[in-house]
Parts: sequence; C-alpha cells; structure tokens
Amino acid sequence: MLEGWRWYGPDDPVSLDDVRQAGATDIVSALHQVPIGEAWTRKAVEERKNFIEHGQPGRSRLTWSVVESIPIPDDVKRLGGKATRSIEAWIASLEAVASAGIKIICYNFMPVVDWCRTDLEWELPNGARAMRFDQDRFAAFELHILKRPAALQEYSPEQQARAKKLFEQMTQADIDYLVMVIASALPGSTTEPMTIPQFRDRLEQYRDITPKILRQHLAEFLARVAPLADELGVSLTLHPDDPPRPLFGLPRVASTADDYQALFDAVPSKANGICLCTGSLGVRAENNLPAMAERFGPRIAFAHLRATRREADGLSFYESDHLDGDVDMIAVLKALLKENARRSPDRQIVFRPDHGHRMLDDLAATKRTNPGYTAIGRLRGLAELRGAIRAIEHQ
Repeated sequence: MLEGWRWYGPDDPVSLDDVRQAGATDIVSALHQVPIGEAWTRKAVEERKNFIEHGQPGRSRLTWSVVESIPIPDDVKRLGGKATRSIEAWIASLEAVASAGIKIICYNFMPVVDWCRTDLEWELPNGARAMRFDQDRFAAFELHILKRPAALQEYSPEQQARAKKLFEQMTQADIDYLVMVIASALPGSTTEPMTIPQFRDRLEQYRDITPKILRQHLAEFLARVAPLADELGVSLTLHPDDPPRPLFGLPRVASTADDYQALFDAVPSKANGICLCTGSLGVRAENNLPAMAERFGPRIAFAHLRATRREADGLSFYESDHLDGDVDMIAVLKALLKENARRSPDRQIVFRPDHGHRMLDDLAATKRTNPGYTAIGRLRGLAELRGAIRAIEHQ
C-alpha cells in the first residue's frame, strides 16, 4: 500500500521535506483557500500539483494522489439533487482534479458540524497531548451554552446533573475554549466557523431532515457525480461520521456497515467507495473493522489508519496510539493488504496515519502545530504502521 500524509498546503507548519523524512510518498491535500461551494479551476489544481511534485528539484519524489476534501456545500445536504448550482460546481472541481491525474477524492456528508471533539490538548499519562471527546463536556455545551431545546429530552437526569455541575465550574475562558473547539471548524473541516446564534440557525434549517431524507440526498448527489467519476477513473471515498452517532439531534448516515451498504445498494457505481477511517468507526463498539475491511475491500481506495479508545461511559473517547486502540489494527492491515495484493499497480490503496499526539519538540510553546496533525505524532504512527505491515508481509 502507498504511504500517504495529509498536508495543508504551503502554510502548513509541517513542510514537504518533513513528509519526505517521515518516509511518506503520497500527499493527501486540498485547495483549502477556495471558499466552500466554489469550483476549483484546473489552473489552481495544476499549480498545487506542480508545487508538490516539482517544487523542490533534486528532492525525493512526492505524488499528490488523494484530494481530501472537496467540501460538499450545506445546501446539497439539505436539498439533495435540487442544489443544482452547488453540485455543478462540485463536478467542475472533480473534473479539474481528474485532469491533473488525481484519482482519489475523500469527502464527508456530515451536516452542520464536521468531526467533533471537546478537548484538543488532553494530557496523557506520558505527558503527550491528545484530542478527546468528553460526553459530559459535550452535554454541558449543548444544554448550557448552545441551549438546544430538544437536548433536554435526550439526556438522563444523571447526565443533566453532571453537565450542570461541570458548567457551573467553568470560567468564561473555559466556555470560550469549548465554543472554539466545537463551533469554530477544526483543521481539515469542510464546514465553516460559527457563532452560537449562527449554530442555532443552522440547526433549525435541519429541523425536518430525517436520516432517511439525508441518505436520499446523498444518493441523489452521488447519482449525479458517480457516473462521471467512473468515466474519469476517480474513486469517491466517503469518510464516516466522527463520532459515528447523531450529534445535536442531526441525522448521521455513514456510521455503520449497514449505512454504507445502503448507500452502495442505492448507487452501485464502482466509483462509489469508502474511506476506511478506523478511528471514527472504531468509536462505535458494534463496528467490526476487520470485517468491514474485508466486506468492502473492493470499494476501499483510501484509509485513515488511526486508533481511538472508548472510555467507561461508552460515549467518551480519546485518540490513542495507532496500534493500541479498541480496533484490532493488525487484523485490519491484513485485510487491506490482502485486498491490495489483488490490484494492479495503478490502483494501490493509499493510507495515512491520522491524529497523532502532540509530543516531544512539538510540545514547545513557541512551535505552531495543527491539532491532530503534528509532525512527530504522525511520524510515530506511520512508523508503527509501517513496521506492522512489514511484519505481516514477511509472515
């Protein structure tokens, strides 16, 4: 399989030389400077591709092989096939990417909020920092900061009591931090930062959107774009919900194997695929990741190989070391390697380490890092995955 690395562009504190020294060969990137809903131009894609692949003569080669992500505008999620202008712009971006020879696009279909955490700097016993989702902190946000009316019906009296106690202990700085983390769009997010009033307005727009309707809207979008992607030889890989369960009363449609199977049944195009994110899907205890890797193997072009560990309440979790979470990563790797061995050289699975810990020199107060996307934490994760793969291949 091909070793990938997410890179946020020329302003990323992790340089392309850092990526090379980590040993990765394939870049996972996007045109983050283009506003959501606007079409990417072929010129802009080619300029970024040339910068990645030819910008440093004499250096070991890097290939921009995965786009993550071309954001899907909110109106597509709310209106489905009726959001004609947004879908046409997305198709133009797809064509620009394909013209540059990039054959994998990762995207998500999470409404209002993208991936969600409550802590970006949770201290581990070894002094490193990890991202975490704390259910009580999330409840405090919903009940006492966002004040979503229907939320009261979704929490038990015990959960409400814990959330209230936690909120009463918060300083204004604590509240501001929690709002920033949840509402202000984390790195790589394909949603836009929101104020609390804007957050409430966006939620109201989804009041009548059920899981069935959201799934239908996703199917309508794919019915438009998948045939073209198939024609262009591009794989569309849907990233799972993160976390894989409803948040803020919003529907989620990419949280389980059944969710993905329903989507593949609705739009059977071979371009309709999955981004196997073991960290996101692994948060849900009933998700059997090795079985999913085998079942959906032909539809996996891209994988996020990271690990999460569920906490005692079954809802809170944190980003663990890549080989030490709740997912059997070795079994997942075996399934992916088996699938990859059946493929031609031009269709190899690309994987990347994900959400590495902030550790060692990256902990320095003067060093700028993106939460989850530090150099050293991902370097460790990639090294662990690479070692596991080598061991499996030599069994």
